[in-house]
Amino acid sequence: MRAVGTFLSKMAATLCLKLLPKQGWLPITQSVRHGSKAVTRHRKPLHIQKQKLLAVTQYIPPARDAPPGAYPSQTNRGEEDSGLTLLMKRDLKKLFEDCKMIAVLQNSSSSAEDMITLRHRLYKHNITVKFFPNQVMRSFLSDSIYCNMAPLFIGPTILFFSKEPKVKEMLRTLRGSPQITLLGACIDNTLLSAQGIVSYSKLPSMTVVQGEVISGLTVLTSHTSSLLQHHPAHLSQLLQQHIKQLSSGGSAEAAPEAEEAT
Repeated sequence: MRAVGTFLSKMAATLCLKLLPKQGWLPITQSVRHGSKAVTRHRKPLHIQKQKLLAVTQYIPPARDAPPGAYPSQTNRGEEDSGLTLLMKRDLKKLFEDCKMIAVLQNSSSSAEDMITLRHRLYKHNITVKFFPNQVMRSFLSDSIYCNMAPLFIGPTILFFSKEPKVKEMLRTLRGSPQITLLGACIDNTLLSAQGIVSYSKLPSMTVVQGEVISGLTVLTSHTSSLLQHHPAHLSQLLQQHIKQLSSGGSAEAAPEAEEAT
């Protein structure tokens, strides 16, 4: 039995050496494992009418509403003006009724000393300097005939009031204060820009215009009186010459009319 076992063990070792591949040797035949076949059946495209029907009947979910409180309420709640605001509006109404010149200027970081000096110089020409909050000014102008002045009140603004249009004096005084810019003015219920104010300042004053009109009328009356003081014969001669001029002018106008009629 022992001899049979040793024989079998030798035979198994011999078979293993013959069957197992040597190191660095590749077998002639190799086993290849084939996978599953590829899917060749594709989805057919839908008909155009079916695509349209699906597009029309596609469910569109409604827009999601914003949570309450995310946006301010649309209803504007009117806030009542305080007592100080009502007092300022009352003063503004009186100033706009009494003053013929209301100028709006922008203050570009001028010091308190410069403002006091400017106020003193303007006071010599009866021009008053006032300060009002822009919110109060816009609220007052929105309910008045001066609503077109509201866009001028942006940033730090100053108001000049005068019972008479002292435009030349105001511009002459502002030359010494370059940090203050003229934005516009309302003169005799007419809204003017900065360039319009400069053009208005170049116009002659009312006194000068009245004097020119009176001098022209005086010249005409003096000429008429000098003609009346001449001899009656000379006056009759002048009147006859005037009649001849009128008749010759009338005949000259009648001649072309007759030619056109013929």
